[in-house]
Amino acid sequence: MSHYLIRAGAPGVVLAPMEGVTDAPMRALLSEKGGYLFCVSEFLRVTDQVPPRSVFKRHVPELERSSQTENGTPVVVQLLGGNAERLAQSAQRAIELGAQGIDLNFGCPAPTVNKHDGGATLLKYPKRLFEIVSMVRNAVPREFSVSAKLRLGWENPDDIFENIDQVVSAGASWITLHARTRMQGYSKPVYWDHIRRVREMSTIPIVANGDIWNFESFLKCHEETGCEHFMLGRGAVSNPWLALDVTRFLGSSIDRSTTPGPTTPKEWRPLLERLSSLSTSHTPKPAYLVRRMKQWVRMASMERPIGWFEQLKKVQDLNEVWSLFESMSSH
Repeated sequence: MSHYLIRAGAPGVVLAPMEGVTDAPMRALLSEKGGYLFCVSEFLRVTDQVPPRSVFKRHVPELERSSQTENGTPVVVQLLGGNAERLAQSAQRAIELGAQGIDLNFGCPAPTVNKHDGGATLLKYPKRLFEIVSMVRNAVPREFSVSAKLRLGWENPDDIFENIDQVVSAGASWITLHARTRMQGYSKPVYWDHIRRVREMSTIPIVANGDIWNFESFLKCHEETGCEHFMLGRGAVSNPWLALDVTRFLGSSIDRSTTPGPTTPKEWRPLLERLSSLSTSHTPKPAYLVRRMKQWVRMASMERPIGWFEQLKKVQDLNEVWSLFESMSSH
């Protein structure tokens, strides 16, 4: 029986892995809002040894419940590194621990990651992409997926065509494609036309990713790429209901009703309270949780005005957060 979570003819939305953002509490919260086929964990770095079981379970606590969030949404484990043999061994261990699939990170643009032979730096070496994907594929039972997340290239977006050939030939189950190069980081433009060209030449599903901030940008990406699968990152965090809106559209291609992202204190308070509740065991330090809350609202404020964020920036502990909401609700 195949456990593949992406299949041609079955459109859907995936929650992106974002280091320090879409951790287990955030995966749980967003999946509760609905609309996701599955989530991809933040990358687990594989360096000079296979991570022990304790590290896997700390990094992806969903492994303790059949690799699912609290509401039953599957979680795929993402691995990052440059050593094919150790990645293959790590993938085996993840599957033994209950992972529902393996994703390989060839897209992270962070300089510290790239300097240590991980993420997007591997896009410069097509043969190494083949070696890594093929070794991991051979190590993982066939009923489990082995997918890969790529950018278009290190500097030249046209490099994607050779890299796609290597990854497909190596046996990847599907590919998630971020429509920028590594050198672009997160700057404009996004080359959605390249995703379309890759999709048209590929024999496996292509998941479109990059700059889908809201429903309008999703519609544009959908039109320009022709894809039926989409990975949402910053836009999903900014608006917890975006995935559900996109999924409704993919199911009918008619329904364009949308739920606007939260802006008011009244809309945000239950979201932050839920994050606090979900974070109790995962992030026990209140100061860290306050930073996560600020990070979340700041990310949303990049997409739409949230005037009271300036007040939130000044608070230092959890009690101050709730006091701020009390004071705003009394006005």
